[in-house]
Amino acid sequence: MSPEFLSIAMFVVLLLAVFLGHPLGITLGGLGVIFGILGYGPGALFILANKTYGLMTNYVLVAIPLFILMAQFLDKSGIAEELYESMYIVLGPIRGGLALATIVVCTVFAATTGIIGASVVAMGLLAAPSMLKKGYQKELTAGVITAGGTLGILIPPSIMLVVYGGLIGMSVGKLFLAAIIPGLILSVLYLIYTWIYCTFINPEAGPPIPKEEAKKYSLNQKLLMVLKSMFPPLFLILAVLGSIAAGVATPTEAAGLGCVGALILALFNKRLNLSMLKEAGYATLKITCMVMLIFVGANFYTSVFMGLGGGDVFTELLFKISSNKWVILGIMMLIIFLLGMFVDWLGILLLCVPIFTPIAVNQLHFDPLWFAMIVCVNLQMSFLTPPFGYALFYLKGVAPEGMTMGHIYKGIIPFVLLQIVGLILCFIFPQIITWLPKVVFH
Repeated sequence: MSPEFLSIAMFVVLLLAVFLGHPLGITLGGLGVIFGILGYGPGALFILANKTYGLMTNYVLVAIPLFILMAQFLDKSGIAEELYESMYIVLGPIRGGLALATIVVCTVFAATTGIIGASVVAMGLLAAPSMLKKGYQKELTAGVITAGGTLGILIPPSIMLVVYGGLIGMSVGKLFLAAIIPGLILSVLYLIYTWIYCTFINPEAGPPIPKEEAKKYSLNQKLLMVLKSMFPPLFLILAVLGSIAAGVATPTEAAGLGCVGALILALFNKRLNLSMLKEAGYATLKITCMVMLIFVGANFYTSVFMGLGGGDVFTELLFKISSNKWVILGIMMLIIFLLGMFVDWLGILLLCVPIFTPIAVNQLHFDPLWFAMIVCVNLQMSFLTPPFGYALFYLKGVAPEGMTMGHIYKGIIPFVLLQIVGLILCFIFPQIITWLPKVVFH
């Protein structure tokens, strides 16, 4: 069998296995071994050992368990509860105020943790019961929680950006800085849409809280509450992102600083105890093992696929469709978007980036940092797009009684469209991505 035939068969079998629901990490590794032996003989096992050793000695990837541990500490520290309570009091009196408060808290929480599950579950438990009790539309409630929660995978510190940087040898610090403005733009788009929807389109979707409840606190008390609840997350953001931007620490070292900072915050909130440390450590171990299993399997799969000529076959196919670089880029973005409906973001990243990046950078001559970021903005949509959007299932797992998957599916539609708008803005204005890294690093 020719290498080209093997590479095509390898890709087709992978898609079939994924759609049948087989575990991604084991599927990738298993197919890599099978087709590697068919293409190279028993020597493929030496490639597996070499690739695995290279991953396990990659210093950048040490940041993954550290950022996961930081997210676990934050999830149990009570920061999100205090922040939501203060935003509830400040923004509650206006139409859609609780939805706006949820997006603000999700944005701040995203800048302190890169774990989607932690953000969506925390806000699902905090915001959903409160919003529904105040008469908020179920679809709107589901939409703001899931869309706001997914900001954590884009706004740094993000596990996805760490994986991306370690995968292709790109500076994680530059990726972190490049992601800040796109992430904030998405947050602002969510806020604008929610305000317009609740004020002009459907005022009944987001009723204000009673005036009597709002008048319990003076303006000075409200300001003090906001400042007090904002200080802990801002302290952590400064410790992580500030140390990277100032050149004091690498992303891996900043992740360690973030863990210490989150631990201090948990101590100040009187949440630090042996049980909390045990739960955080166990959860970190499980998530890290899952991530690294997929990483090892996908890295080996991609090595065999590229070695068999799969990259050349795919490149020729793209250039046969069109020679226009924007059309080719659009096709790559469409492939990532469609895969996001069925495949985990980590699998898409590890499969597509090694194939797409050489085409985009070496043949289409796009800025590698800009290309990396539009891929990551695109991948954020994978958490919201049915049928397998992870954020949808995270919310359903903690949703109050009466909120169905139908409500959740309807609620995410406008926010997916807003994410597409954000992606288009990054296409039209590449400075959204490239400006901040240039300012800081030059």
